[in-house]
Order: sequence, then structure tokens, then C-alpha cells
Amino acid sequence: MKVIKKPNGAVILFLTILFSICLSAQEYVPSKENLDAREWFQQAKFGLFVHWGVYSLLGDGEWVMNNQNIAIDEYKKLPTFFNPIDFNAQAWVTMAKEAGMKYITITSRHHDGFSMFDSKATDYDIVDATPYGKDVLKLLAEECRKQDIKLFFYYSLLDWNRDDYFPRGRTGTKIPGRGTGSWEDYIAFMKIQLTELLTNYGDIGGIWFDGHWDQKEWDGEKFGELKVDWHYDEIYSLIHKLQPQALIGNNHHIGVINGEDFQMFEKDLPGKNTTGWGTASDQIGSVPLEVCETINGSWGFNLQDRKHKSDKELIHYLIKAAGYGSNMLLNVGPMPNGKIQPKHETSLKAIGKWLALNAESIYGTQRGPIAPTDDFVSTQKGKTVYLHILNPKLNIIHMGLVPVKIKNIRSLNSQYSIPFRNDKFGLVIDVSRLTKDEIDTVIQIELK
Repeated sequence: MKVIKKPNGAVILFLTILFSICLSAQEYVPSKENLDAREWFQQAKFGLFVHWGVYSLLGDGEWVMNNQNIAIDEYKKLPTFFNPIDFNAQAWVTMAKEAGMKYITITSRHHDGFSMFDSKATDYDIVDATPYGKDVLKLLAEECRKQDIKLFFYYSLLDWNRDDYFPRGRTGTKIPGRGTGSWEDYIAFMKIQLTELLTNYGDIGGIWFDGHWDQKEWDGEKFGELKVDWHYDEIYSLIHKLQPQALIGNNHHIGVINGEDFQMFEKDLPGKNTTGWGTASDQIGSVPLEVCETINGSWGFNLQDRKHKSDKELIHYLIKAAGYGSNMLLNVGPMPNGKIQPKHETSLKAIGKWLALNAESIYGTQRGPIAPTDDFVSTQKGKTVYLHILNPKLNIIHMGLVPVKIKNIRSLNSQYSIPFRNDKFGLVIDVSRLTKDEIDTVIQIELK
């Protein structure tokens, strides 16, 4: 059944039978299924991010509604000619798998409020409001199961379309046609949609929340206090009850909140702050970590985005993320027709080719004992430390004493034995005779 709504969009028929679960604010204790999922996530290291919605039609990124202040009634014309007949779930999942990715995170609903799945909470979705009329998330979920790829759902916490997203946040304030409504109705709406995502698509990897920051005060330099209660104790408990293994992350740029299972960092390595909204190093939690980044400069399809990163830059980012003990979630912005941009496909193929040769130095590793620099990064698996030489001009590697006994040092691919010294003067590794790759040369340090 469809939820009956007042003219202002507020939900007045709340599906209470779905939420008879006892939701309390007690301290979260992860289930065994959840802990197992966290371990898998930490070992996966590489995933595909997909930002796709009706905004792709305008070719100006996923924030186009806000950036161009498009009126509600005008923006609602977009779904009427959104018909991605070239969308091919099998091609998408195969592409991700060949790139060496272990999971996919796709936007189920972005800030424009349009749902890319069949929802009973609203008609403003891909099945009811577009000529395409198919649930792309269901098609993708079925294909992910076939190819053993885990599927996560991105879910926007903010909404530029609904009246009940009120009080207003910091974004979308100049969009014409926005009304007022009840915040409690908005929370109820989100619970219904999250229940749908967690019951209609089989087992999922988790929920990737975004938008908490929109309701925080901003003084031009830093975030202040929240203006609203997000009811996280209820929302997180609902998710863990419906699918205990599903991991919860929230892109709020602060420390881990009770109930969250992984921590993400947007366009920044953990503890760094090149963007101005980075998470401080003292706020990094003990949960699995994930860095998300774009292939070019945009998340959603942007026709004029020419900031395409080189293969070297993207591979280095993956290596550095692993060196910080983090996964990398690399984004593509599909075109309106449902196809992935050819340049994005080319980049993913290059990364997959590199990973095929260097897989053991990335998958299943943890942060290495040698602190990452611009010249080299370390990862570790058991008694093997992998040192990634990112600067091909480097001939001598000199660092402080490594307080463990080293058995030998060899090239990962050629197994060439590399001379070294580890004494009171520090660890010195002579790589002057090693044939180096322009992107990355991996040496393995075997510990006794």
C-alpha cells in the first residue's frame, strides 16, 4: 500500500507493524554476524561507489538542484524523461569485479529526495515516476549475489524535496517551492524506506548515511551543535535488528557514534584535512575505516568535468588508503542512459591490472609498521611487511630502527634479494639496483 500524505507531504499513516521492535538507547554490542562482517570489510580493501539519479540528466553533478536553485515543481519534471534503457547490472558488476573491487555502494536516495528504488513511502521513485519503471537496485542486488559482490546502500539523511525535512538545514535554502512540515514525520518516512531497503533486497552489506552535517551549525570554519535529533538510537537499532550483519557508517565528519560499524573519510586519508571538513586524527575510531574518492572531480555525472585523475594517482590513493589501514571506495558517475563513462571504465581496468600483480600486498592487510610518506607506504600481513616504493627515483630508504628482527627483504614480483641494514643507526634498504616501476615497486620484508 502507498502511504497517504497530507498536501504538505507529511506522512500521516505510519506503518507501526513494521516498528514494533523495541528500540532503546542502550550501548550497542555488535552481534557475531556483525563482527564477522567487519572482519570481511577490513580485508576487502576496495569497493565501487556509484552516484546515480535523475540529476545525471542535467550533466552538472548530484548537487545541481542546490547549485542552480531549481524549483521543486521544475525539478520534478526530470523523472518524466529519465529512461536509462542501457543500464546493465551484469556489466556494472563484472566491471567492478574485474577492477578488483569486492563491494558496491550505490545511492538509493540522494539529497534531491528522489528514490532510485520501488518505495511504498512515496511515488517520487524510479518505478512510479519514470518511463523506465524498473527497480535498478533490485536488478543490481540480484546480479551482485550471482557474482559474489556485496551491495551497500547510500542513503541521504537530508532532503531538498520533502516539506517534512524541517527545520531546514544549511543547504537548499534558496530552492523555490519548499514548504514546512513535521520533523517527526520525516524520521518516520526514513524508517519506512530503510525497512524497505533491508527487507526487499536480500542480505546487504550495509547502509552508508550522508547528510548529518547539513543540520549542524557552521561558522565558516567549523561545525557546531546539531539543530535536530536524528533518532540514531532508533534508526541504528532498526537496521541491526532487521539485518544484524549489515554495517552502518555515517559521513558526519566526526568520531564514531554509538551503533556505527565503520568510519568513512570523504576525499581525505584518515586524520588528514585537505578539504576543510576532514575528521581529526583523535576522532578516528577502532572500527574499520573507509576512504571515498572520485575518479574525476565530481560524484554524479558532470558533462564538463575534465579533472580526470591519472592511473598513477588512483593506484597511489588505493595504496595510501591501505597504508592507513583503510578501504578505498572509488566513485563512478553513470551517464543518464545507464552506462558508465568510458574514461571511468578505462581507469578501473588499469587498477584491476595492477591489483592482479600486487594483490597480496593490499587485500587482507593492515596498516604497516613503517609510517607512510610521499615516497613509500607500508602494509602488513602476518610476518610479512609490504613496502610500496612510490618514488621510482628513490635508491636508498632510510628510517628509524625497526624494533623487530628482519629475516630478508626481496622484491615481491622478481624475488630479487635486496641488501639492508637494521641497527642502532636505523633501517637502511638499498634499492639502487632494483628495476623500479613508474607507478609502484613492492618489496616484501620478512620478519623473524
